[in-house]
Amino acid sequence: MKKLIHFSSSVFALTLGILSSAVYADPPMPPFYASVMKMAPEGKLGQIIKKEKIETSLKGTQAWKIAYISSDLAGRKTIATGTIIAPVGPAPKEGRPILSWAHGTTGSAQNCGPSQIIDPTRALNEYFLMDGDSWTDFGIPNGQEFIDQGYVVVATDYQGQGGGGKHQYAVARTNGRDVINAARAAGSMKEVGAGKKTVVYGWSQGGGATIAAASQPEYLAQKGTAADGLEYLGFVALAPEDLAVMLPKTLSNDEEAIKIMNGFTQANVPNVFLFAHYMMGLWGTQAAFPDLKLTDVLTEEGARVADKLSRNKCVHVMADSFTYTYGSNYKSLIKPQPSNSSAWIKAFIDGSVPPVNPVAPVIIYWGTHDTAVPPVMHELYQKQKCASGANVARIQLPGEQTHFTTPGVSAPMYLQWVKDRIAGKPIPNGCPAS
Repeated sequence: MKKLIHFSSSVFALTLGILSSAVYADPPMPPFYASVMKMAPEGKLGQIIKKEKIETSLKGTQAWKIAYISSDLAGRKTIATGTIIAPVGPAPKEGRPILSWAHGTTGSAQNCGPSQIIDPTRALNEYFLMDGDSWTDFGIPNGQEFIDQGYVVVATDYQGQGGGGKHQYAVARTNGRDVINAARAAGSMKEVGAGKKTVVYGWSQGGGATIAAASQPEYLAQKGTAADGLEYLGFVALAPEDLAVMLPKTLSNDEEAIKIMNGFTQANVPNVFLFAHYMMGLWGTQAAFPDLKLTDVLTEEGARVADKLSRNKCVHVMADSFTYTYGSNYKSLIKPQPSNSSAWIKAFIDGSVPPVNPVAPVIIYWGTHDTAVPPVMHELYQKQKCASGANVARIQLPGEQTHFTTPGVSAPMYLQWVKDRIAGKPIPNGCPAS
């Protein structure tokens, strides 16, 4: 049976050779997103350029899907899509607090935005967990609890996940700007009655976006947006990634750069799940830094595969495609020796969390059995930021928690933390005493 259903890599390579001149198109999109993808990214940061009321399973709630103006790390205007939920009824005089949610990895294709799923406002639904009932991870953690406490919750999809353009996957500085502009979108929408108090929370890719958003003070304070003057009170990062802390800021020579690039690659290829993330990461970084070439790191075949799959498949399906087509030979898509390594390493650093203290306290939750985002990343992040005077707490979750159990187990802890920040309660310094 295996011989009947398994394409060899040579056959697949031949097929790719025939199609090598093809331009891979984006997948078909629902009408809301198809129309947004034809729009120009013009307007104020956070300006909502399209919205549509949607059904929600949350009680006492009204919800919309939105498209709004954002920008990437280079200041290039983009369109991002997302979801806003708010309590029904009049808002208090001071307005409702804003919670801006940054989701974890879903994929880099246009159809990977969580707002496109039926009932995107439901509680977080994870593919790998036993009670997950979807092909992707979507939903808003504790959305009902936040609504019950009178908050507005906005959940971005990130640019390139339904609004056109190429998604800069794992480019935390860009993803963080989408989270910031999503908060501005919520703040500008009269129907939800938002005020100025704002908290950001995110997981995995979104955890990196959260701490990257926290360290962009000039962007946060920018004037002339759809909602100026939002007051950021705290940042909750669940298993956040930070590539910059793992990489040297200066390189002595090309040989050192090649060695580091090879080490980075090898850390991301032990299994096809990590490999799919790595391929999307290369594709997303190249989108953010157009002077880079995928063929610096990948074979010609690997570059074509990375482009085709990144444009058309979400992450779990992408991993399955690698397994089906290549089996254990997926590593053959990587060049034995990379080129232009110094430029790639610089791009990873420049796209990651800025080396600037966060504008408000940060709290990180993590599990000891996290194999998707190495805990050493946020351990080093905390050490660096605390050494420069920031307030960064890092909470190890009880038991043996994985990357995917982290959001659920941490929920009762950060619910109270957020409530205390909104209430203006004093917060102790979370940095280690030493």
